[in-house]
Amino acid sequence: MAFIVFEGGDGAGKSTQIRCLSGRLRRRGYPYIITREPGGTPVGERLRRILKNRDDITPTGELLLFVAARHELVGQIIKPSLSSGTSVICDRFSASTIAYQGYGQKLDLEVITSLNNLATGDTKPDLTVFLDIPPETALSRISGRKTDKYDNSSLSFHNRVRTGFREQAKNNPESWLVLDASLPASSTAKHIWDKVKTLL
Repeated sequence: MAFIVFEGGDGAGKSTQIRCLSGRLRRRGYPYIITREPGGTPVGERLRRILKNRDDITPTGELLLFVAARHELVGQIIKPSLSSGTSVICDRFSASTIAYQGYGQKLDLEVITSLNNLATGDTKPDLTVFLDIPPETALSRISGRKTDKYDNSSLSFHNRVRTGFREQAKNNPESWLVLDASLPASSTAKHIWDKVKTLL
């Protein structure tokens, strides 16, 4: 049983790797669930629609809504699942708030960390998989698909977000796995599985 989070910019391939990992878990009989941030609960999904589609929310307002969604997800989905012996795969978690709202939107990192701690309590990922890719490459991958306001942000914003993820990875080497997301998906999936199976 493990709590595994996938992080990275949109277009990094998180959805593909989550599918690959869940397939491996399923074939081997490991119980698991997949969830996402923001979302995963009725309240979280409503907040997701607001956060993805509205551009009239202040950065601080966004931060508080993300944290509220996270608190509900931890309490209703993540903690009960882990307590029952079910692994949790989550598309984004606290690290995204630090990267996007902290580094990207330049909000106070200490405030964000305190709010994240309030929302998550003692629930921390066993493994954070960071799919690292240059923003230019990631954005070219998602061209033509439906985008949100984060996708449409400036290249400098996306570069700050990438820096935010990299700094967190550097500060938490024991629980982060950093992979080059420009490499073939099959190779990336094998690296992830080699790491995850040691947790199981």
